[in-house]
Amino acid sequence: MRKKREVSALCSLLLALCLFSSLVFAAPPLMLANTYHPGIDLADYWVSEKMDGVRGYWDGKRLWTRAGNPVAAPAWFTAGWPTIPMDGELWAGRGRFDLASATVRALLASDEDWRQLRFMVFDLPGDAAVFDRRLQHLQRLLNSSQLTYLQAVSQARVRDHHELMQRLDAVVKAGGEGLMLHRGSSLYRGERNDDLLKLKPWDDAEAVVVAVLPGQGKYAGMMGALLVEMPSGQRFRLGTGFSDAERRQPPVPGARLTYRYRGFHGSGLPRFASFLRLRPAGE
Repeated sequence: MRKKREVSALCSLLLALCLFSSLVFAAPPLMLANTYHPGIDLADYWVSEKMDGVRGYWDGKRLWTRAGNPVAAPAWFTAGWPTIPMDGELWAGRGRFDLASATVRALLASDEDWRQLRFMVFDLPGDAAVFDRRLQHLQRLLNSSQLTYLQAVSQARVRDHHELMQRLDAVVKAGGEGLMLHRGSSLYRGERNDDLLKLKPWDDAEAVVVAVLPGQGKYAGMMGALLVEMPSGQRFRLGTGFSDAERRQPPVPGARLTYRYRGFHGSGLPRFASFLRLRPAGE
């Protein structure tokens, strides 16, 4: 009982510290991606795999999420990291987003879980040079450090749209999520623009759960679909992509989720929408 009380007290203290830290640290102004579309001149873009993890920001001393929440990474995980800002993804490998997300969100995640993560760095926000030069600086910085949990994301060029789509196909077949394109002549700007582009075999977007709709037939007694609301205020039923376990314990109203889709109907609603995952609070 005494040990449980001590653990409980420690958790409460860590939670209080995290809440205090989040109040005094604003969300970092990170560069955000637009969606790739054919016709873009690829000659000036670097291409890398889109890591399916949790966006992270290293301020030179500690890790933060995109929303500005502190990450309780063990001291050994960040030991020896450069004391300059780095933008990247806390990644557990292809198809392992749930592990990465749970580990990053936990106040006391196990060392075993953290040892399965890497901070995959793709930019240096504090570097005033264009991306071509920032990439050289980044590779020189991290390749010489040889740190286990800190790696530079591999970047390469493509000749044209056909080669880009071949690379996308290879990454997706290997279990990856998609590609990122970064304009070589761009400065780091904490906004969404065409200097950074994402390319996936499907589109995705976020919505908020409005209501849980009951199921029928084989889903009787479980969730049949969710009524969700887009940022535009439009609502639609999301009824595919759920496991039976998720139907038995569906998301509650107010929860944020990500869904996949392929284009839009004339009404502006997504076509072939399918549930992908819940978005953790504060991420």
